[in-house]
Amino acid sequence: MEKFAGFIGMVVGSSAGGWVGGQIGLMSAVILSAIGAGAGFYYGRKLLGD
Repeated sequence: MEKFAGFIGMVVGSSAGGWVGGQIGLMSAVILSAIGAGAGFYYGRKLLGD
């Protein structure tokens, strides 16, 4: 279940980062999407790992 929470966090974080970065430009969307995916994966697993 912890891996699934990481996956869901990654999808949500990537989508949010891509949307915010898309307001600025294409490269910003790609970079912020990757950062959002990493943060979402980390915090999604941390949420259920504790």
